[in-house]
Formats: sequence, structure tokens, C-alpha cells
Amino acid sequence: MNQVTRPTIRSVRADEWREAKELRLSALRDPVAPIAFLETYERAAAQPDSFWRERTEGGAGGTRVRQFVAEGSDGRWTGTVTVLVEDEGADDAFGGTVERRQAHLVGVYVRPECRGGGVIDALVEAAVAWSWSVAEVTRARLYVHEENARAERVYQRCGFRRSGETVPMQGDPAKVEREMILDRL
Repeated sequence: MNQVTRPTIRSVRADEWREAKELRLSALRDPVAPIAFLETYERAAAQPDSFWRERTEGGAGGTRVRQFVAEGSDGRWTGTVTVLVEDEGADDAFGGTVERRQAHLVGVYVRPECRGGGVIDALVEAAVAWSWSVAEVTRARLYVHEENARAERVYQRCGFRRSGETVPMQGDPAKVEREMILDRL
């Protein structure tokens, strides 16, 4: 029987902005990008290097934002997830109010040729474990487009469930994003 080698999961380092940029642009070229991400390839590709430096520095080792990457045995980045810590009472990205301190998983992506090998499971596991280590975070959440059934199944496999909350899709209010949550036991 073939054994699948789990990827190495680690926090991005501040000086890895070029790699972070390349992976994000790759994600935005993916055919499901319009229902998975809130930005376009064209807008992201037009950003100056200073934007990518600041973005990567923000996700490297902080206690409010943490970007994780999956590395293959050859050192190539195969996937990523970013965790944002949201405080109770703060405004969220969709115009609502955060009800309790929680982690919000965003920017989840695995390269197509690496899917099905456990990369997403390892990324989500690392993101959630880090979230639980941040003081008073007892819930993790993410949003998934109503037409992205494959992603929803992955998140369910990782323990997330629909909360019943939805928000209109940015740019297409006839479509919705479903909130999925995972409560700390």
C-alpha cells in the first residue's frame, strides 16, 4: 500500500514575500477562484512588491494574523491558509458584528496537482491548533460559497458544520456564502 507523506506545515516567514505572492497569484488563476476568493488575479498582480512584503510580514509570527504554508519534500509550497483573530464586538469583513472572540480562516488554497493528498487537512489542522492556542479563542469559522460543494465537504471532514448564517456574495448578491464553524470542545 502506498503511504502518503504529510506535508510540512509551518508559518510563513517575513522574507518569503515572493513565494507568498506566487502562491496567491496561482490561487487566483484557479478556475474556482471567482467563488473562492474576494479578489481578482488582475487586481492582485498589479500590486507593488511593497504590498506583498507588508502582507507577508503581517502573517509571519503575529498573534492576530498567521499565515500557514504547506511545503512539499522539495520545498515547494503546495498550499496555504491564513487565520485572522476577530475580537468580540468588532466589525467583521461582511458588515456584521463579531459575537465572540474567534478565529476566521481565509485564503485557503491547495495547488490542483497536490489535492487529494491530505494537504488541506494538515493546513486546517495547523490553523485550528494555532487558533486554540490564542487566549480565549473557542471558535473557528470560515465562509464557503453555496456552489462550492467540494470545499464544503472538505471543511465538514475537518469538523466544521454550517452555522445557518449566510452573507451575500460580494459582487453577486443573488449568491451567498455560508458560514461554517468549529467550536472548541
